[in-house]
Amino acid sequence: MTVFSAQSFAHHDEVTFVHDARTGLKAIIAIHDTTLGPALGGCRMWPYESDGQALDDVLRLSRGMTYKAAMAGLNFGGGKSVVIGDSRADKSEALLRRFGRFVDTFQGRYIVAEDVGMSVGDMDIVRQETPYVAGVGGGAGDPSPATAWGVYHGIRAAVRHRFQRHDLSGVTVAVQGLGHVGGHLCAHLANDGANLIVADIDDEAIASVREEFGAAVVSCDGIYECDAEVFAPCALGAVLNDQTIPRLQARVVAGSANNQLAEARHGKALADIGVLYAPDYVINAGGLIHVSYEVAYRGGHFDHDVAMAHVARLHDRLLDLFTRAEAEAIPTNTMADRIAWERLEQVRAARGRRGEGYGRSMALTP
Repeated sequence: MTVFSAQSFAHHDEVTFVHDARTGLKAIIAIHDTTLGPALGGCRMWPYESDGQALDDVLRLSRGMTYKAAMAGLNFGGGKSVVIGDSRADKSEALLRRFGRFVDTFQGRYIVAEDVGMSVGDMDIVRQETPYVAGVGGGAGDPSPATAWGVYHGIRAAVRHRFQRHDLSGVTVAVQGLGHVGGHLCAHLANDGANLIVADIDDEAIASVREEFGAAVVSCDGIYECDAEVFAPCALGAVLNDQTIPRLQARVVAGSANNQLAEARHGKALADIGVLYAPDYVINAGGLIHVSYEVAYRGGHFDHDVAMAHVARLHDRLLDLFTRAEAEAIPTNTMADRIAWERLEQVRAARGRRGEGYGRSMALTP
């Protein structure tokens, strides 16, 4: 696979690769669009089976960040980075520092934060080499609690729209994936009276949620067919596809995983069988919103409560999206793309240009 022939490449501003033999670093930074501001997006470290798989992932994720920021009302663009490797075996201080120098070459056009396989401590190391880092200790920190908070409010919005329910008491939610986000989400759901069905490959995580919240446990594959009102995918992407969609029993899909639809057409497939889908990059924007406050007020006071109040407003954003999609009889993912694109076009029109990004000369001052 080459960059230009990759299906996910369309409309990207820039894709940059780095390989450092001494530290073992193999990384890609993708900047999708900088119309609204510098690209802000996490770094994912994962043992991809091929370079092509890593490229496709970073391209899809960076595009999602553009739309995520636009839908969340943030003045940031979309970018993402991936480091190819096993975070448990291949990560080192030298590798993280070399990655930080790679990020620094963008001079603020791309701002990195943590994602799968990375931690707040890792970002602290990266910041030794570049100021263009968010989600560090003493700042916004781990974005997972904010992401979970936003997904919880998104589930409330979806249940309200689909079932005319204003709380989650007695509603059964099937949570796929009990990582940092999924675990926090289960706590919010249980506190609101929801019944939990969970699945994960981590036996310890399963045992913890079962003991604390009385969750029922099913297999990772069996969760698609369990009797629940809501299916919350909180693991990796592409779980909504030709094989899984016909098996769904839930009438709502609302979770934190990125790129939940294997292909855009699967949004229509869900709508055709009466499933309300909360577009992933809308409902899971809480972490981005939270960390954006750290970047916006760098050098000043980071107000956690104000940031989390912004995250909670995802409830109303999703209600509006659901209403508009229903009124126009189009899939919710199509409507989300339309709303995000409209904001990008409005900003471009205000600048008297089309399709141009933020530009290197507009980088944030560290």
